[in-house]
Amino acid sequence: MSVQLLDFIPKTAQLQVEALLTKDNLVIKVKKERKTKHGDYRQLSNGKHQITVNSNLNPYRFLITLIHEIAHFEAYNNYGRFIKPHGKEWKMTFQHLMLPFLRPEIFPNELLPLLAKHFKNPKASSDTDEHLALALKQLDEPNDKTYVFEVLLNQRFKLYNDRVFIRGKKRRKRFECIEEKTGKLYLFNPNAEVKLLD
Repeated sequence: MSVQLLDFIPKTAQLQVEALLTKDNLVIKVKKERKTKHGDYRQLSNGKHQITVNSNLNPYRFLITLIHEIAHFEAYNNYGRFIKPHGKEWKMTFQHLMLPFLRPEIFPNELLPLLAKHFKNPKASSDTDEHLALALKQLDEPNDKTYVFEVLLNQRFKLYNDRVFIRGKKRRKRFECIEEKTGKLYLFNPNAEVKLLD
């Protein structure tokens, strides 16, 4: 097991993670930041199984992402390759794997109730859980990023690819945003990270 990988997770979780990965014999790679995902799992053409996790995540988000991806591998092994990627088999596996980590020795006390609620029915991404995503963001290194739900009505912002938008009204779950250059309407997840311009 790479000592480098263990450096990315809370120290109090390292032994548990090491035991989990030794049992599963997975190839784990730590990658540079990818804007569209925190991590992924795939079976390689040589038959091995690989997990990647972004290096820019704080230790708690890194741990959640790592266990999320290990759950894909274990669900695949236990239930076969025809299950839905984030279906009931994956959810049960993710809950089962995460439960031993949900302790105050590993996660800050303010995160534990949010994690307990999230893991009653885990989603494809912790970013879709507005309260958990915001709490996890508070533990990041300071940066100039803002969530869309924090952007004011009619305020301008830009994405990582420099496309500029104006925030519109909130629908049931997402925010309407108009791309300044094209005038096209897009729907944004409330937890999409953006950079304010005004």
